[in-house]
Amino acid sequence: MKRTRYTKFNGNFADGIGLDDLMEALSDFMLDSGFQDPLSRFQELNGEHTLDNLREALKQVMESGDFLDEEAQQQYDDMNEQQREQMLDDLVERMQSGDYIQQQAGEASDMQGKTDTGEIAQPAPPQGEARFHVTDKSMDFLSYKSLRHLLGGMGRSVSGRHDTNYEASGIESSGSTKPYEFGDVMNLDVNATLSSAMQREGLTLPLNVEYSDLIINQSEYQSSCATVVMLDCSHSMILYGEDRFTPAKRVAMALSHLIRTQFPGDSLHLVLFHDSAEELPIQQVARVKVGPYYTNTREGLRLARRILSRSNKDMKQIVMITDGKPSALTLDDGRIYRNAFGLDPMVIAETLEEVSRCKRANIVINTFMLAQDFALMQFVQKVSAMCKGKAYFTSPDKLGSYVLQDFMNRRMKTIH
Repeated sequence: MKRTRYTKFNGNFADGIGLDDLMEALSDFMLDSGFQDPLSRFQELNGEHTLDNLREALKQVMESGDFLDEEAQQQYDDMNEQQREQMLDDLVERMQSGDYIQQQAGEASDMQGKTDTGEIAQPAPPQGEARFHVTDKSMDFLSYKSLRHLLGGMGRSVSGRHDTNYEASGIESSGSTKPYEFGDVMNLDVNATLSSAMQREGLTLPLNVEYSDLIINQSEYQSSCATVVMLDCSHSMILYGEDRFTPAKRVAMALSHLIRTQFPGDSLHLVLFHDSAEELPIQQVARVKVGPYYTNTREGLRLARRILSRSNKDMKQIVMITDGKPSALTLDDGRIYRNAFGLDPMVIAETLEEVSRCKRANIVINTFMLAQDFALMQFVQKVSAMCKGKAYFTSPDKLGSYVLQDFMNRRMKTIH
């Protein structure tokens, strides 16, 4: 007779740590934008995704006193150095097997400065240095966490589709009714239909219901929207003692998750603008860092307009997140004209001309400003007035609430 013997499970310390909680604790390290925050526990790691830096980040999380519960923290404190190193190896292995990270070989140093399409040039690591990259699964998880955090601060739930002032016959009732017309969905309002028949025939049996008595419920007309998020990655986004770029990345990730899960008929594209502009897959936004770039707003708007021109959605909008004055311009011959002081008359004139093209294409531009410069505020207000969009002057800690609240309000009107 076959027997099964049960014994107490003596798993290692790493097996008891939830990877989702661990990824959330590492989010600042994973989403590093190049800002050297003296208050960040990961500031000495320089945002480099090497396996050694990952192990150091894990070690700092374990020693922070905020991640582990009291019993687990005591177990960690009682470990010797060798046991801790083994535990870190086990965690890295679990993260790889769980498809949260993927290891990649170091690139040769002569590749430094090269740029592929849709990427910002980054210094290459020393040859042979073991590195890793964050997987799409991790990006999706971090996007969900960003959305949950931002919506929690707003006190709103995620529901519905894009509502407009138009109504049509359908299944979901909006509370209003209309006489039935040929071609309408037979979403019959029984009470109103019988009441109409009784007003005409009186209280008689059998009750004669005629075509003119039919009353149907109306549902709200729902339309789709194409959105381009224009993200400023010029150097000013991490200057002046404040990281403005990482919150902007979190907002783009949250917006991506919201649209994918709640508004499947919508489309979302990401455009980075700096000396020039480029489209980037939204899944890669978390890996982007700022660079020593100027602010070519006109080129970003031009690329966003081209992307939206290919869309057949009812509504088209640009969500521009920036903190700097337009300071660069792509000339006809491909050269980049730069003026570090910003608000150059030629740059402004060409940028406003591109805004006019967006207006003629029925594209609304909503701008979220992370600076309070008076001249810049005047420029943004002029852009908003031209495109009948909105201008928000906010701070990095409130950026997410402003962007998502604007998106959820859905106040744009569809013209048929």
